[in-house]
Amino acid sequence: MILRLPAALEPGAIAPLGASVCVQGAKSGVNFAVASEHAQAIELCVFEQSGEQELRRFLLHGPEHGVFHGFLPDADAGLVYGLRVHGPYAPERGHRFNAHKLLLDPYAREILGRFHWDETHFSYCLGNPAGLRTFDARDNASQALKARVSATPPVFAPRRLRPERELVLYELHVKGFSMNLPDLPDDVRGRYAALAHPVALAHFKKLGINALSLLPVHFCVSEQALQQRGLSNYWGYNTLGFFYPDPRFAPRGADPTAVVEEFRTMAHALHDAGLELILDVVFNHTAEGDQFGPNLSFRGLDNATWYRSPSDDLARCENFSGCGNTVNLSQPRVLQLVLDCLRYWHQHMGVDGFRFDLASILARGVHGEFDARASFFSAVAQDPVLAGARLIAEPWDAGAGGYQLGRFPARFLEWNDRFRDAMRGYWLNQGTTRGEFARRFLGSSDLFQHGQRRPGASVNFITAHDGFTLRDLLSYTQKNNHANGEHGRDGRSDEICHAFAAPDTHSSVAKRVAHALLCTLLLAQGTPMLLAGDELGNSQGGNNNAYCQDNATAWLDWSEAESDTQKIIAHALALRRHLSLLQHPDWFSADHGATHTARAIWLSPQGRPMQLHDWHHCDEHALALALYAPGKAAADVVLIFNPAAEQVEFDVSTLTDSDTKGWLLALDSSASLCTNKALLPVPIGCFYAPERSVLLLHAPTFSANEFAHDRLQGSPCLT
Repeated sequence: MILRLPAALEPGAIAPLGASVCVQGAKSGVNFAVASEHAQAIELCVFEQSGEQELRRFLLHGPEHGVFHGFLPDADAGLVYGLRVHGPYAPERGHRFNAHKLLLDPYAREILGRFHWDETHFSYCLGNPAGLRTFDARDNASQALKARVSATPPVFAPRRLRPERELVLYELHVKGFSMNLPDLPDDVRGRYAALAHPVALAHFKKLGINALSLLPVHFCVSEQALQQRGLSNYWGYNTLGFFYPDPRFAPRGADPTAVVEEFRTMAHALHDAGLELILDVVFNHTAEGDQFGPNLSFRGLDNATWYRSPSDDLARCENFSGCGNTVNLSQPRVLQLVLDCLRYWHQHMGVDGFRFDLASILARGVHGEFDARASFFSAVAQDPVLAGARLIAEPWDAGAGGYQLGRFPARFLEWNDRFRDAMRGYWLNQGTTRGEFARRFLGSSDLFQHGQRRPGASVNFITAHDGFTLRDLLSYTQKNNHANGEHGRDGRSDEICHAFAAPDTHSSVAKRVAHALLCTLLLAQGTPMLLAGDELGNSQGGNNNAYCQDNATAWLDWSEAESDTQKIIAHALALRRHLSLLQHPDWFSADHGATHTARAIWLSPQGRPMQLHDWHHCDEHALALALYAPGKAAADVVLIFNPAAEQVEFDVSTLTDSDTKGWLLALDSSASLCTNKALLPVPIGCFYAPERSVLLLHAPTFSANEFAHDRLQGSPCLT
């Protein structure tokens, strides 16, 4: 017998979607609200605590403006439930309703069970030549994931984020970072708790980074094809539960409430250590795959609303994500879930910001075109809860017209792959001109200097989770992805890379180039992002798409951690903090005569400002950058870049005035002139920049009698 629940909503009222513990009149209980524009009826199925035995079904009221709702009296947190949705099974019209399939509530705050692929999850008969035209009436409840009602966690105290110009990102995978971390207790390896442990916090502090950018931690499932190959979706870009932390990063078998609390405890610890917490979120597709995928949640609730389909073939999914389906944020209820999810993680889970995977999809309009004034942007811009959140876009997707670097609103920072390619090309002598290098180093003004955007909008990186590690891009000339089981077809084939030595050997030249790349990244205008493990010399054996390698390939190797690389990173970041011109909030002027604003003047090795013919001089690659503080006639900071395989003479005499006593060499990426442990005096005039090096000269601010070699030899670094 199916009972109808009392209504949860008054006619026309709006309530939170999902399940929420509340009081209605004199009764306490749980409100349920489920959105579906095309469903005819929705049943609430209540299970015993283990989730194995179905106890009772209730029919929800509705629809009321596309929402089905009900109030279950005397229920409380801990109630286990699923949904059965009735409606037309008409794939040709985009409808895939099948009430024989128990569905997971998209708003589930806790998820019970471990997902296993099974034929009963599909709405049609697998293996039947008629495909989607068939209908599978088998019940999948015994195999399905269930939602569990939870009490809403307390709200985190509001946090004021650091200025954009001070941000230094560190991209990491929760498990990969911590599985082999020395001195970490074994019982916290691979867990959220590992990032909160003093050993991990000490490493973050030693490097000088101040924001962790975590690969996805929303509840995900591995694709069926991976499971059949004995692999799993290690990176986690296959979300099914957007409101629940993935239990993979908690003790095996942990109660869902404990998983939530471990994540919150981690967030508190990171905040106490002065670190921001940023999540990679995947709202562009879900784990249900293409049109031949299963009915796990969204597809069974309202396929025609959740997913984009071409207008001439509603049975098919658009695939701008490259993962089979594309979530349709032009639909109000879909947009509502995204905003509700962001607010929940920001307020209740302690997340400071979000990096949006394939973010161009979020701004595709009704007809699939990118819209810089999309509803998603408008909704985020006016949301008071998200006003204090950090927003970062991956400004492209896999569809036509998806590459939109520089076109996101001012609130967003954007991953700048043109910085990546320019810096690799410059230091590896693979086609980057000095003009392109200079443009990217100073914040990519051609892309971001419009509206109210600043240089910090450019998230600069050399490596990221997707692609070669720093060690591998200097050790391989082609990817080595055969372990993924896709015959080498996956991963980029056009990465800018160069093998300076065999992959299993340590090359002094490779190390020198690695340090030059890192210093270029950390001293450039914009927001730097380091890939976890690059400071260790970590290798993935040439695998540039280790998304399915939950093993030693993708776990960081700490056994030969390169202390000199960690030191050069820490030193460069200390200089970035100490010298305000290295994290200047505004765009530099290139006007030689301007004195009211900060200036950036590019120079040839001969010490003269770069002229048009210099930028196009193909046989010379070295150059220098002089940075002038407002009101100063002499440069305060000079950066010298020499990517050549031999030393290059530089003339710095033109950058001084009569009061300047000389320069201090504050950084040498090659460690040939100094060990970066003391400031080294550099005479006015000419000197030689070592091969494949970045140098930073700083004008001294002390008197002449203090500018003595014996005094400076023992002086501390600018840290």
